[in-house]
Amino acid sequence: MNSETARAVLGKVAARAGWIVPGLIFVAGAFTSYFTVPADSEAVVLRFGKYNRTANPGLNFKLPFWFETKEIIPVARTLKMEFGFGTEGSTNPFQSRPKEHGAEQTMITGDKNSALVEWVVQYRISDPEAYLFRVRDPEDTMRDASESVMREVVGDRTVDEVITIGRQSIETDALVKLQALVDSYGLGLQIDQLQLKNVNPPRPVQPSFNEVNQAQQDKAKQINVAKGLYNKAVPRTLGEADQKISAAEGSKLQRVNEATGDAERFLALFAEYEKAPNITRQRLYLEAIKKVMPRLKSKVIMDGEASKPLPLLDLNNALNGKGGAR
Repeated sequence: MNSETARAVLGKVAARAGWIVPGLIFVAGAFTSYFTVPADSEAVVLRFGKYNRTANPGLNFKLPFWFETKEIIPVARTLKMEFGFGTEGSTNPFQSRPKEHGAEQTMITGDKNSALVEWVVQYRISDPEAYLFRVRDPEDTMRDASESVMREVVGDRTVDEVITIGRQSIETDALVKLQALVDSYGLGLQIDQLQLKNVNPPRPVQPSFNEVNQAQQDKAKQINVAKGLYNKAVPRTLGEADQKISAAEGSKLQRVNEATGDAERFLALFAEYEKAPNITRQRLYLEAIKKVMPRLKSKVIMDGEASKPLPLLDLNNALNGKGGAR
């Protein structure tokens, strides 16, 4: 191949390369000028490393290559931090600090006692711009803030309140104070829930504390049993008392009505007696005889002038041959 042929070939290759390089640049720019944001996230678009805008879920566009970059932030996803313990296999790298579990859970109460407190904080990223640019390491900052707030709240209560009756108030107060502290730092985080898990006395005294708790539970059980028996017996007794009172009132009303009727009947008879004493007396006598006679087994009727009863002839024995006249 002579030099002229070689120059011709090189000229053709150079002419084709002049079209290939711009084409590759165009294709690469087209592929880097759009991106997709998941439904539970938002994208922070950076232009030359500076915040430019926030992109919503779905298909979005940006300047190609390095002119604009993006950071996908899961704003709708609930994240969790565990204090004093840790769950294995968690995907959130800030969920727990395994080497600090003992230090996190050991706290001093307001009455100078010690308690082991474990709690969980559930949160979301509410402001992606503040989350990325306002504070360095916002999750670590929130962990420290949560521990500080919990120590403050626990330090205002006695050990009995922390372990038994004050759990709800501790959760509420700690949530309010932690959210106020996070907002003042501008972390871009929203606290959804703060929940106490295990709250125990120090391990050397746990057996004694468990015995006290068992005794209190037994006491509460006996009280509930006694209240149940009371609630069962008292209504029954009150019902029986009301029944007897009602029966007595009914008997009273019956006696009063009967006495009133008898009195009215006597007054009516007396009025008739005053009008016709003989007739009324005879009628009362006959009515009394009418009531008395059916109750008598044998009856003897005597003449008013006879001095003694007449002898009775025993006809039954005479007919049977046991006696007779001679």
